[in-house]
Amino acid sequence: MRIRGTTLHGVRRKLAALSALAMGAALAVAIPSPASAAARVDNPYVGATAYVNPDWSAKAAAEPGGSVIADEPSFVWMDRIAAIEGAGGAMSLREHLDTALDQGANLFQVVIYDLPGRDCAALASNGELGPTELGRYKTEYIDPIAAILADPAYASLRIVTVIEPDSLPNLVTNAGGTAGSTEACATMKANGNYEKGVGYALHTLGAIPNVYNYIDAAHHGWLGWDSNFVPAAQEFKKAATSEGATVADVQGFIVNTANYSALKEPYFKVTDTVNGTTVRQSKWVDWNYYVDELSFAQALRTELVSQGFASDIGMLIDTARNGWGGSARPTGAGPLTGVDDYVNGGRVDRRIHAGNWCNQSGAGIGERPASAPEPGIDAYVWAKPPGESDGNSQPVDNDEGKGFDRMCDPTYTGNGRNGNNLTGALPNSPLAGHWFSAQFQELVRNAYPPLNGSGGGDDTQAPSAPTGLKVTGRTSGSVSLSWTASTDNVGVTAYDVYRAGVRVGSSASPSYTDTGLTASTTYSYTVRARDAAGNVSAASAAVSATTDQGGSTDGGTLKVQYKNTDSSATDNQIRMGLQLVNTGTGAVDLSTVKVRYWFTPEAGASTFGTACDYAVLGCGNVTHGVSSSGGAAPGASHYLEVGFGSGTLAAGASTGEIQLRLNKSDWSNFDETDDYSHATNTAYADASRIAVYTAGTLVWGTAP
Repeated sequence: MRIRGTTLHGVRRKLAALSALAMGAALAVAIPSPASAAARVDNPYVGATAYVNPDWSAKAAAEPGGSVIADEPSFVWMDRIAAIEGAGGAMSLREHLDTALDQGANLFQVVIYDLPGRDCAALASNGELGPTELGRYKTEYIDPIAAILADPAYASLRIVTVIEPDSLPNLVTNAGGTAGSTEACATMKANGNYEKGVGYALHTLGAIPNVYNYIDAAHHGWLGWDSNFVPAAQEFKKAATSEGATVADVQGFIVNTANYSALKEPYFKVTDTVNGTTVRQSKWVDWNYYVDELSFAQALRTELVSQGFASDIGMLIDTARNGWGGSARPTGAGPLTGVDDYVNGGRVDRRIHAGNWCNQSGAGIGERPASAPEPGIDAYVWAKPPGESDGNSQPVDNDEGKGFDRMCDPTYTGNGRNGNNLTGALPNSPLAGHWFSAQFQELVRNAYPPLNGSGGGDDTQAPSAPTGLKVTGRTSGSVSLSWTASTDNVGVTAYDVYRAGVRVGSSASPSYTDTGLTASTTYSYTVRARDAAGNVSAASAAVSATTDQGGSTDGGTLKVQYKNTDSSATDNQIRMGLQLVNTGTGAVDLSTVKVRYWFTPEAGASTFGTACDYAVLGCGNVTHGVSSSGGAAPGASHYLEVGFGSGTLAAGASTGEIQLRLNKSDWSNFDETDDYSHATNTAYADASRIAVYTAGTLVWGTAP
């Protein structure tokens, strides 16, 4: 459980002043008794009843099919100073909080969104405050919000805040030196007001005992590259320790806020290869290390903890609009004719480019809000209420400070941030935050998982339970299953496969292969059928399967690919990227595999340090060290040996990139030009002078 100090900073002083004023009016006004204080919890979503915004709910219920989701909880957006007291017919912050109490809710969700120079890379969501108006942000925006949230009347509510979407990520990627950079972002990086504003919000709101702050952390298609990933975590730490804030003011982070990135990509992985080309090299993935939001959120959480955030921080994922269902949703992997065909044919995210963000055509409602759905994830949430526009498709005069961003124009051919592609935006969209009926109806139609009653009329009948579940094949790392098809009054759309009660995948046909398993391990499976209306069958009878023993099975063979990541062949380190590819028909037990790279240290120390800087498999699963080979051949007196702690490599799969380096203990220079295994290629290529051994037997390459 998170431990915080008991001092309420400036908020307590404000409350004392308010109390004094109330006492002076005590003869005329009855002061209500404070509500019972909510005990602080590790995850505010567990066991909580969340507030349903009646403003949004009424609009949703008025749309065709919208009543199905009108009772779902979503965030209230404080996107300008006027929103605090209510603007444009919307409820005020205090009215929302009072209504939450009336509903019997104990969880209230609010987006804090009005930084100076807000959204420096997207005109559609520009704000009312200029780049230098940090003082107004503090005194006219954050302080009034804090005074309301700290009212003892709301002490029984767990209040979750999302702190300033898009601000800090813009400083990482759009503040200079990239195709997407803007002068506005460069200004905000130079004056530091994003960091100061976020720090002040964390410090001030974090002083309220029942407030849980989550910082916005963009999405995988923004920060998933190695050039952005760690710098983003460092930027978040910098902001979280500004203006009096500390990491103790941070409950966690949220990804995919108001975006469309898929929660999970079920039909391809970043470690897959097609004809020797990795998925990372596809145009869609574009060398990113992540292909969906769940894997990105979990990895980012690990990195944030390593940067000094508390080990119990949690992540939120906005799933309001990332369902990508409907007829365009793939039901299996893409063709193996090429890596782009494979990715484009199998990806459920159907955007033209992962950089597209405005009112995306073809999108659908995603997973419904849920607490603790995956390890490290506090909740799936609806931060951006479905039906609220991302921005206007044509210029619109307004008094909200919102500009016209061409990324909301469906005819615009893009910019550096979306690879100069069409935007994929829907036409005829209103200002950001305003109701967009056409988009809401499309989101409902394309929901995934499907909504009850969506696409199925009045269908309430569940399919029959699958029968005849059996094991049709196994390797050391996979189990293949088949079953008899279910029946349904309308039609079965998919089968969900459960391992030990946890869903591990879906299939449109009555068969499935579960991969990435551990050798010599017994697993239990059941299957449920699902129809277009979201009706789910009872589970099938369970079946168990034990994976084969470790080692190469069914013809599993390996090759190693290498790239030179060292800018100098004569400095004090040897750097390289390696990846193993299974070219056989069976899985390989990685714990039996060793890779050897031969070199000579020249003069200097005869002891060495080695390091893994990055591995798709995780550096914790990679072993490395230097041994002497006895100087048996020129250029090969020593070798770096790389191994793996556990895991299997499925047929046709790759380990993904492993970035390694080594140095002599005295840090004297090498001369790599005559080393046996050294090569100069800077893109991955087969490396015949780097050897691979399985259980001590040479299976790839030549030893010196």
